[in-house]
Amino acid sequence: MSTEHGDGGGKEFGRVLDTLRTRIADGTYALKSQLPPQRKLAEEFDVSRDTIQRVLRELITDGWVESRRGSGTTVVHSPIHSRIRQPETPRVRAALGPFIARAFAQSVVRLDVFTLTSESLDTHVRVQAEHIRLGEVVPPKSIELRMLLPSEDVKIPYPGVRKPPDDADEQQASSQSERLQGQLQERLHTITRRHTESLRDTLIDLMTQGKVPLVEVKIGYVRLTPTSKLYLSRDAEVLFGPYEVVERPILLGNETVDALDVLGLESKLTRHVNDEGDPNAPGSMFMESMQSWFNSCWNLLAEAR
Repeated sequence: MSTEHGDGGGKEFGRVLDTLRTRIADGTYALKSQLPPQRKLAEEFDVSRDTIQRVLRELITDGWVESRRGSGTTVVHSPIHSRIRQPETPRVRAALGPFIARAFAQSVVRLDVFTLTSESLDTHVRVQAEHIRLGEVVPPKSIELRMLLPSEDVKIPYPGVRKPPDDADEQQASSQSERLQGQLQERLHTITRRHTESLRDTLIDLMTQGKVPLVEVKIGYVRLTPTSKLYLSRDAEVLFGPYEVVERPILLGNETVDALDVLGLESKLTRHVNDEGDPNAPGSMFMESMQSWFNSCWNLLAEAR
């Protein structure tokens, strides 16, 4: 979504989209730099120009890049990232990349996440996993991830079809709206499944390859609509931010749909740090509150699949 996902239409599309997003996230394609020409991308990934064009349209829609005739495709959004540097003075607006880097710098990684999809998390975890595989960082002794996602049985309001014009034929508009709504929901489910599987495989591979001794990935599904995203590095810090509803076009195959969606990539996150020396500090109390909420949902509402 402009938010957190791509078209979900085809493995090759997803593979190329995920790779380009990861390269932007880890700085391979830096802010204001140019992506390789479409021809070279098609050759590198062994896909058609049509697939590359669809991927670029999705990146443009989601605000990662912009394209101008004669000027190529330029990176205009670079998620703030970090390797293993300690954070500087906390900012009012935080970012997921540094948060994941700090979590993976610990000897024991323990993450609890509640989100609409796992796309942003997948992107940044794959960056850290690559650092571990290349020997660029000291690998943790263990990684534990618990992630809550909305159940596919729940009809959530976004992404959703915008209300048709007042002068539209009521019966025809209702039929079309229902069809598109179903496609938008399936698009969301497809993207969530793809990134959840990618995330799980990325982490489990670290264990099977002997890079990390112990890895546990647990996914729970709840009958809730996420109105905010929550990232908990247990006993250390928390990122929290509401999803902002926006109007934007979404590409469904060859059809562009005017839809209501939520900001994921650009959502405003705030960082709260646990002060072990002062349990009454605002950061400590917020962390305790969010951890208790997550545990209650995990223990009483979550269903494993």
